[in-house]
Amino acid sequence: MYPIDETPLASDGKIVILAYDHGIEHGPADFTGMLERADPRPVFEAATHPAVTSLAVQKGLAEGYYPSYEDDVDLLVKLNGTSNLWMGEPDTAVNCSVDYANEIGASSVGFTIYAGANNEIGMAEEFREAQESAREHDLPVVLWGYPRGQGIKNASKPEVIQYAARLGLELGADVTKVKYPGSESAMADVVRMAADSKVVMSGGSKTTDRAFLEDVRATMDVGGDGVAVGRNVWQHEDPSAILDALEAIVFEDATVDTALTNAGLEEDARDE
Repeated sequence: MYPIDETPLASDGKIVILAYDHGIEHGPADFTGMLERADPRPVFEAATHPAVTSLAVQKGLAEGYYPSYEDDVDLLVKLNGTSNLWMGEPDTAVNCSVDYANEIGASSVGFTIYAGANNEIGMAEEFREAQESAREHDLPVVLWGYPRGQGIKNASKPEVIQYAARLGLELGADVTKVKYPGSESAMADVVRMAADSKVVMSGGSKTTDRAFLEDVRATMDVGGDGVAVGRNVWQHEDPSAILDALEAIVFEDATVDTALTNAGLEEDARDE
């Protein structure tokens, strides 16, 4: 494992990755009702918030927009990704090399493996090449640990999510991004399977502020290291406010109620 506490990916050992790789993975659907967020600039602007340790994007966004924000945003380049137009067994194309990610300013790289898919072996071999190349550049590696495919009957099952965290450790990821397994006790088992590697919770689909922050709070309470969140921030009507709340929970150990209130989201908390 790479000592990422000494890298921009972490702050005080904690991680908040703002993920904006959804355009390739989900397409226009994620911008429905909020077309202005299809423009990457507001999201890069949101990533200047002090809570955000890194912004995760694909190569094209890194090339086109990162140069304007390089003084204020830490860049994580996602090396692979596949569109929702693909209808076969889960697989993912390698769209960027580690060498090129390093050249355009990345201080870490990300990679998805769909464990349980028929193509798992090929993805794991591609990850091995990327992970070893990242070591040559002293770049931390974040694994998007998303089991799915023919071998997975229930991707939300706690034991499956535990397996994803363990695969991250065994394959050499420094951080593994996993789905929240539904309860604090189940998340504790996920963290245990990751041993000394780091685990961050995937933010998932847009939900209420309280529901999202309660899962983050539970993750931190059992020894998780932070969150990799996209839609619950950049689909939010006030990204800065929800990032204020995240900052309070992840870095200041605040309760959900305190975080919501101090971020000016207390009305949202009551209405929910």
